[in-house]
Amino acid sequence: MTPHLPTSLTGSTSVRLAFATAAVLSMLGGTAEAEEGGTGHYLPGSMASSIDSAPAKESFLMRLNVVNYDGSIGKNQPLPIAGLTAVGVDAKSTGVGLTAVWRPSFEIGEGWSYALTATLPYVWLDVSADVGAQGLAVRRSSSVNGLGDIVLQPLLINQNVNPDFNINYRVSLYAPTGSYEVGRLANTGKNFWTVEPTVGFMYFGQKNGIEASTFVGVDFNRTNPDTDYKSGTQVHVDATLAQHFPWQGGLVGLGINAYYYQQVTGDSGAGATLGDFKAKTLGLGPVASFVGKVGGHDLVSELKWVHESSTTNRLKGDLIWLKVLYKFY
Repeated sequence: MTPHLPTSLTGSTSVRLAFATAAVLSMLGGTAEAEEGGTGHYLPGSMASSIDSAPAKESFLMRLNVVNYDGSIGKNQPLPIAGLTAVGVDAKSTGVGLTAVWRPSFEIGEGWSYALTATLPYVWLDVSADVGAQGLAVRRSSSVNGLGDIVLQPLLINQNVNPDFNINYRVSLYAPTGSYEVGRLANTGKNFWTVEPTVGFMYFGQKNGIEASTFVGVDFNRTNPDTDYKSGTQVHVDATLAQHFPWQGGLVGLGINAYYYQQVTGDSGAGATLGDFKAKTLGLGPVASFVGKVGGHDLVSELKWVHESSTTNRLKGDLIWLKVLYKFY
């Protein structure tokens, strides 16, 4: 029998975890993988499926995002972190982010809608690395927890091409609100602003339950004033292929998520002592989701594991994500 998405759930399919990127990006903002080490605010894989689309109708959503990261870089691979040059970096991070999403009632044209969001993250970090000191490599460790970089998404415009296909256009702003200290391995913030335009293409077959989604984004970074280090521009492509089917009165999805991340311009500034230091990585892993009703309102959850490979100039590791969203109206 061909699966059919219940009418009561198709709206929540389009609102599921509408801004999943926001919390996750800022939650890992302070890990050693990103600070000036060839990457920026964006965490590859965070925006990858219809779960990350815009609300289809007027609504207010709250979402809890939890992400765990465990990664490392080789003993012979230097990584610039907060004014230091470190090798043999090991990092573990757990982040919890709370996102508020509002889709107002007004329309901006037939088939077009607007929404906005804000995310407040909290981060726990443990980082260790060999850091040069008077010609000697000294093993250092750093642990910190606190507020991460707040993420604002003031512009999210969705185009409903037809019931099975949506395109959305968004701009995210990452504010340097997290704690940052030069010479500290673990920081909950990056100490610079990032502007990120993104376009998402989402096919979700209402009759066959097949999903094929792709998101393409570009990150433009400002200079870190404390280290005079400007990370180069990054381009990222994230995609999901999944099958969704009715189960226990709700909707279950099973599939795979893949991403490609490439830094296209080099790092610059007096603090960029390692040169261009361009980063690259690939990621692949399974994803499962479920949407149902609690108290008459939509409750949506997603669990994803992503393994990184073909990595250059950044940590290589594994991410585990749990996202839970509740639609108040």
